[in-house]
Amino acid sequence: MKLHLLCMVFVTLLGSALPSRKLMAQGMFTTSAGNTKFSSETPLENVNAENKKCQAILNTANSELAIRMNMREFVFPNKLMQEHFNENYIESSKYPTATFSGKVTNPPDYTKDGEYDVSATGKFTVHGVTKERTIKGKMNIAGGKITINSDFEVPLTDHKIEVPQVVFVKIAQVISVKAQYVLAPR
Repeated sequence: MKLHLLCMVFVTLLGSALPSRKLMAQGMFTTSAGNTKFSSETPLENVNAENKKCQAILNTANSELAIRMNMREFVFPNKLMQEHFNENYIESSKYPTATFSGKVTNPPDYTKDGEYDVSATGKFTVHGVTKERTIKGKMNIAGGKITINSDFEVPLTDHKIEVPQVVFVKIAQVISVKAQYVLAPR
């Protein structure tokens, strides 16, 4: 009798601790610790930066996705690069955030664990310029969490980011971006 009661309590607690399939299909998943890296590679110099404080939210009921990052949160290997990025190129005081707001166009079944090829189409805003973009990536659903990984490129001219002629050969005109967001139920 005591063993039966103990088993029932354990199953009840386990069931309430794990996200239900219904929650996975109709829930909000978020992170405020998303990781975005970018790199500019040229024969003269490589520039890399990382932001570990990106915010993302995915509504699994309608597959809407929103991402926001504070541009000043990008960390560079040296402070001078970081200062030039914020003051001369991205103009962080004028354009403090970059955003993506759109929808997963080929959503997986959020109730089934696995890795899926996905893409999201929406408005991508950097340096105050908004462009309609489709960004491809992978979505991994496991253990009640959703991980989104994507690699894409951002041409500087698309967002009116000007590079002074004196350093033009040191900064790539197309920036490579890698993002990873691990989202948990909210």
